[in-house]
Amino acid sequence: MLAMARAVNDLFDQIGGNPDQIQILVDGNRLPKWRYNAEAVVGGDALHPCISAASILAKEHRDRLMVAADADYPGYGWASNKGYGSKAHMDALRSSGPTPLHRKSFAPVAQMILV
Repeated sequence: MLAMARAVNDLFDQIGGNPDQIQILVDGNRLPKWRYNAEAVVGGDALHPCISAASILAKEHRDRLMVAADADYPGYGWASNKGYGSKAHMDALRSSGPTPLHRKSFAPVAQMILV
């Protein structure tokens, strides 16, 4: 939610204009607390082509980030698993520990931090 709010705020800071004249569609059932005209749409990627396109662009961007992360942190298999918890990734996490890229809220990382 915070990342979404920051992205929309940054966009409006760059383009200016009146936020009341733009409708923001969010895929899901929650909205950040903000001043923009927005609608949460459950299953929005199946209902609105603009949400589908945004989802594809976001996934492609994330995949590229994961390939780059694989070069910085080899052994976690990010180039092939794109950050999802594959067996090889989980094995590397157990043997090498989390990297700065791992979310502390990711259950296996959170459990390691508590130990």
